[in-house]
Amino acid sequence: MPLTVLTDADVCEVLESLTIDDAHALQKSLRKALHEYSTGTQGEAACAMHQPERTAMVAPSGKTTLFMPSTSSSGIGMKVVTLATPGAKGPTSATADMTPHGALTIMSSNGTPTGFLNAEEVTAFRTALCSSLLFCRRKSFKSITVFGAGRQAFWHIRLALLLRGSSLKTVNIISRTFSDRVRDLLKTFYAVDPAIKEREGWENVKFSILTPGYGEYARILKEQLRAADVIITTVPSTTPLFDPAILTSTEGRRRGRLIIAIGSYKPHMIEIPVELFQQAVKPHEHRHYHKHASEGGVVVVDTLTGCLKEAGEIIQSGLSPNQLVEVGELVMLEGQLAGPDNSSDPELDADGKQIDLDSLRRELSDISSSGEGSMHAVMREGSDLSNLSTVSTESTGRKSMDSSRSSKSSGKPLVPGGIGNKIRSLSMDNRKVKSKDDAMATWLGEGNVVYKCVGMGLMDLVVGGGLITLAREKGVGTTIPNF
Repeated sequence: MPLTVLTDADVCEVLESLTIDDAHALQKSLRKALHEYSTGTQGEAACAMHQPERTAMVAPSGKTTLFMPSTSSSGIGMKVVTLATPGAKGPTSATADMTPHGALTIMSSNGTPTGFLNAEEVTAFRTALCSSLLFCRRKSFKSITVFGAGRQAFWHIRLALLLRGSSLKTVNIISRTFSDRVRDLLKTFYAVDPAIKEREGWENVKFSILTPGYGEYARILKEQLRAADVIITTVPSTTPLFDPAILTSTEGRRRGRLIIAIGSYKPHMIEIPVELFQQAVKPHEHRHYHKHASEGGVVVVDTLTGCLKEAGEIIQSGLSPNQLVEVGELVMLEGQLAGPDNSSDPELDADGKQIDLDSLRRELSDISSSGEGSMHAVMREGSDLSNLSTVSTESTGRKSMDSSRSSKSSGKPLVPGGIGNKIRSLSMDNRKVKSKDDAMATWLGEGNVVYKCVGMGLMDLVVGGGLITLAREKGVGTTIPNF
């Protein structure tokens, strides 16, 4: 079996030539793997049970090296990457290179090496690709605000332009200083071939840079955050990047937005104020005096185990496992998907929509107890969201039994074996599941959604394998036959 080696330059060449179709294919592979990870049975190779936890080693210099093994139905992967931690010995934080350095090894399911990649660009790209599974569902996608100017920031912006460029109007970049890295980031987008911009639909997108050194920083930051459809933080910060009141106030909650936090990866790090996480899971009354966007009652994470152990925002917010839902449990939802955005913000209903996990958990348990298959019957308990309709907590079997008793006592004839009652009950259950799916899809597309990602090896394995395939098709890199 051949082994393909991709240097950092090779990886960049493959990614720079990425088409919308290529991106969609990579999204599809990642979506499938994440869904299998979150909802798979013990027999599926990518399920959580078969994903070893990553190991962290801190050097005397303060830098952290991560060892990230992974498995999937198609192969085995191992990434080793070293991160520059803020406060570590070396260059000052304003000039330090925070880019992860390392390599990714990919093997077939029987252990034969098939790929060896420089991990610098892969790490940033795969994280942004996972985020795209959520921002591609957003109904309104006119303005994004990004904290940071590294490769994570670049790839989140680049994929937003590639996949949602036709609806995007403004990209706001927030940086601690107006450094060469910020200038280079902006120059990169300005230097893109006009024909590519036009083909992808973002030739008229406006870019802006804001730093704390600007006199009107506080006012403009507040305006940009409140106007943003998507907020992305890519900074390994140890303090919140903005005042929580900007988004937790009545005015800040009027519009729905997606918040993506991917920069912090240790318990003491925090990018997003804990108040936003606590608000996301806080039970709300069904009626509010002020209009606001729908709340989900949960925080979306890439990996439950990883975020509970490593994500500072999750830990410091005091969130419990049943207040989190993995992105893999949501990405296969049918229903509202993003389309051309030519509307202004929709008028919000005065009824705040709060998703009740306990109610839904009981309902899904009832549905699965009938013994009939459904998409949600295999999901982990507590994975779904929404109480937009009132549901009975009685099981399907119990309903059928009560219905049979009623029919007998009234002297009415029974359908042989109670099949008719069971079919009607299952039909009702299916309608309830469909209603929940629609509610979740609406929340993901229009409501307030907070997503926290610490990364996991499965992402590297799936995306790295996809890049190896693209590299071979494009003739990029070095391939060693019969390795």
